[in-house]
Amino acid sequence: MPSPPGHLPGLPPGPTSVERPSRRRFLGLSAALTGAVALPGLLSACGGSRTASASDPLQFWNFYAPAPNEDPVVMARAAWMQDTVDRWNAENEQQIELVYAPVLGSEKLATAFSAGEGPDIFLISPGDIARYLNGNVLAELTPYMTQEAVDDFFADNMATRMIGDKVYALPMEIEPLALYYSRPAFEQAGLSEGDLPATWDDLIAVSDRLVAAGQGGLVFPTAQDYYQNFVWYPWMWQGGGEVVTDGGRRSGFDSDGAVGALRLWKETVDLGLTPRVPPASNDIVTSFSEGYASIWQSGIWSIQDFERKAPDFDYGVIPLPVPDGGESATVLGGWAFAANAMGRNPDEAARFCAWALGSMDDDGIARVANWCIDAKRDVSPRRSSLEYGSRAGGYDGEHMRLFRDEIFPTGRGEPRYPPVIYKAVSDAIQSCQLAGGDPEDQAATAAQAIDAYLTTYEGVDLA
Repeated sequence: MPSPPGHLPGLPPGPTSVERPSRRRFLGLSAALTGAVALPGLLSACGGSRTASASDPLQFWNFYAPAPNEDPVVMARAAWMQDTVDRWNAENEQQIELVYAPVLGSEKLATAFSAGEGPDIFLISPGDIARYLNGNVLAELTPYMTQEAVDDFFADNMATRMIGDKVYALPMEIEPLALYYSRPAFEQAGLSEGDLPATWDDLIAVSDRLVAAGQGGLVFPTAQDYYQNFVWYPWMWQGGGEVVTDGGRRSGFDSDGAVGALRLWKETVDLGLTPRVPPASNDIVTSFSEGYASIWQSGIWSIQDFERKAPDFDYGVIPLPVPDGGESATVLGGWAFAANAMGRNPDEAARFCAWALGSMDDDGIARVANWCIDAKRDVSPRRSSLEYGSRAGGYDGEHMRLFRDEIFPTGRGEPRYPPVIYKAVSDAIQSCQLAGGDPEDQAATAAQAIDAYLTTYEGVDLA
């Protein structure tokens, strides 16, 4: 049966407008750690007369398409994005155009929003989402989804994109973290599969043996940015630590879990096991191939990096080791589609996001699956799409199967902390890892800063 005009299969029609979040403070949209853009300026700039017509397409800022070069992987991802938009445009009066924006966490995006020129649709990471929600920037997507579709997304991963039962961004992927290791380096150091680290003590001991044998060591990120925090969180969670607790009303950072994770990252540098600057310009494939590193914490995306750059290199993947008495944990990263609540046509922008990633028809399920197993190498954010991708053989390979079956089930969604909380945690990591800071002192200092901030914080739930 053909769809009604302006409507695509798999979606409810939706209302004529979307409900906006209330009582939010805009905390700044740029990647600057303490910078902020005032909410009144944002609202006055973005509200009012901005509208779009079919001849004035909505802009979708993304870092995939149009393809910036002819790399096959880049082209495959761009093709998926272009096909998604083309399918929408063929069935809808309101057109959409893709705009290539290499760094969506940059000041370019913040400046665009503050000037009233923000994109109608854009990609967003969980690390940024609290700022956008608190700034009243994200359109609600729930009215354009069936409850079946909402429930199809994995709840732990979706939680950071929601306020209560309302959805404000839809994930296109799940990217769990693990440890990658070089089998040739292990062999050169006289290590076998039986020596793979299962505990933090094992990780220190194995890394020491690798370095002593002249092999590369263990790589953790050392640059101060959101990615470093993202990679560090699972180590804290394994020991029971939290950044915020008590429903988001106070800090949980001054804890054994946080102190232990800070100490682990400090010790690997102090012992000469982790370099202060990641080798080969932070390229895991080159580092393994050239012997600059033997163990590297990275995400599922690195599978495709090896396929593309060194398809014959022999590497393995294991879950993150745990401390004594701890529990396995990883973090679930990944980008999401979001619609600008104050854009030129928020309703159609929101409906596009829901259609592209939240349709329950066969095409919608396959679309999400194909992004995760063809264009990329990810875990699907939806049960139906994960099942589809599994039936299609997307997880038959050794490493993809391990991520799906063993690593992903231990994951938690990436937190959505505002810049002040992010900065307190980041400063503690940096001090301990690179500046000789004491883990207990730094955990206490960060906790004090977080508690001070939470006393006046008004915004989305952070727990």
